Amino acid sequence: MTSVLRIDDLHARITGREILRGISLEVRSGEVHAVMGPNGSGKSTLSHVLMGHPEYEVTSGSVTIDGTELLGLPTWQRAQAGLFLAMQYPIEVPGVSLEDALEESFAAAGKSRAEVRERLLVEAGRIGFDERFLRRAMNVDLSGGEKKRNETLQLGVLRPRFAVLDEIDSGLDVDALRMVSRRIEAETSENALGVLAITHYNRLLHELKPDVVHVLSGGRIVATGGPELALELERTGYAGYGEAEQQNESRPLVQDPFADPLA
Repeated sequence: MTSVLRIDDLHARITGREILRGISLEVRSGEVHAVMGPNGSGKSTLSHVLMGHPEYEVTSGSVTIDGTELLGLPTWQRAQAGLFLAMQYPIEVPGVSLEDALEESFAAAGKSRAEVRERLLVEAGRIGFDERFLRRAMNVDLSGGEKKRNETLQLGVLRPRFAVLDEIDSGLDVDALRMVSRRIEAETSENALGVLAITHYNRLLHELKPDVVHVLSGGRIVATGGPELALELERTGYAGYGEAEQQNESRPLVQDPFADPLA
């Protein structure tokens, strides 16, 4: 059965400033959509809003999975509906191991906790994640790259319908990037995962092959195309998609206070 993540005319703001100004796109099972854009365009805001970050106010629009409205639901219910967020800056959770957290997630969804250990070991092997980290406090004392592998491992164990990847390539060396990208790519065929990959650079897309590329600028999608669009952006940058116009303003049209300065 094909699932659909549909974002329709999504507007969102923070501290009175509108950041997302009418985002519309649709991701189907097994598809990879890349969202690229200049600094401060709203890419990270999009990931936060989709997962229900409490600091953001959605002023209009809709986000659904198979017709079920996600806006207004708490984050845990969005996760149970099939949405997963791989965070740009994974948080540390002292006192809670990765295995314990995933067992609680399975139990909340009515699944057997007994499945978690085996899945964890399989996924750790697939992405080269040291098994010692499975029982340690989540993300504590891990490098940036290890945290991103940890996010990918959780994705493989939980098997959501859709994954939002917020700059998952940041902090990864070439080998780790290849392993993480290939694991996510495999999930699109093995379990029909739909992916919304938010990234600033094209290097992620050399391994995680996009079906559709969207350019986000000024809080709006200003261009959509195939993989060739990402190659064009690698050559020309974002000057032709609104960045120059924003730089000529007395102040930026949008500024995401939660974004990576390079996002």
